[in-house]
Amino acid sequence: MQLDELPQWLVTTTAVILGLNCGSFLNVVIYRLPRGLSLVHPGSRCPGCDTPIAPYDNIPFLGWLFLRGRARCCKTKISPRYPAIELIGGLLAWCILVTRIYPQASALTVGEGAFLFSLYLALGLALLAAAMIDLEHMLLPDSITWGFAIIGLLSSPFRSEVEPMYAFFGGALGFFGIWFPFIWLHKKLRGFEGMGLGDAKLMTLAGTWFGPWGVLLTLFFGSIQGTVFAVGSLAIKGEIEEPEGVKQQREELVAALNAAQGKEKELLQKEYDEDPLAKPPEEREGGPRIAFGPFLALALIEQLLFHDILLAWMRAFNLR
Repeated sequence: MQLDELPQWLVTTTAVILGLNCGSFLNVVIYRLPRGLSLVHPGSRCPGCDTPIAPYDNIPFLGWLFLRGRARCCKTKISPRYPAIELIGGLLAWCILVTRIYPQASALTVGEGAFLFSLYLALGLALLAAAMIDLEHMLLPDSITWGFAIIGLLSSPFRSEVEPMYAFFGGALGFFGIWFPFIWLHKKLRGFEGMGLGDAKLMTLAGTWFGPWGVLLTLFFGSIQGTVFAVGSLAIKGEIEEPEGVKQQREELVAALNAAQGKEKELLQKEYDEDPLAKPPEEREGGPRIAFGPFLALALIEQLLFHDILLAWMRAFNLR
């Protein structure tokens, strides 16, 4: 059965509901993954009193709306970030349908359409999670970067964006194109890394999903968006603020270091010395840093949604 034989309203509704529910789970990922907590156990709990959240209060967006943004058990305020991520999940699912699935619906069976939609939605949600985690902790988890780089490589025979050979070379270009000039060479010349290793891994993901040109476009659009953000922050606030999550992790590391003794203290001291974010911005080389991962992730989501438009633009300028 071809995908275009199904009622479009049914496909859209199913996809958006799936996106909303995945967005709800994404909130769990964003909070627990950087803290090393299990993603499945325990279930969702109140941030104020740790009471388990009932299923009828955990309905994406509507649960937060009906409770007026407060927990039923202790009336703790629930951040609007949670329903926002859920809505973005639903919106992302709809956008993927419109830009990537519906244009080729007549050539896809229902199974093929569901497979491609699941792949693209998983990528989009993973990039959203990576962006939010990096904004709060200046960390890009390996389970997202390396994990989805491998998925991109393995799925390349079934996607139209890139052939398997170019997916491999794109991944290599993505990693070494960041690691050599911005990490290894920058540290040799200036004594500190210009970008984080997580950025190199994220660019590996860009290459396996979108090939060598995808790497260049991701770096190009990510740099533009990151520069606009940095200039805007300096113009409005006069400084680039460090995320609260980084400050909290630094305080915890320093407290543990001060309380430790013997071998444990040596290990913590080594961790402190090797962590580029362990020292306050005013005490480390390079000063305040901006998380670049969110802008690379945004550029990747833009490629995911507008891949065909970008290809047409490149062909118009004889770039491909």
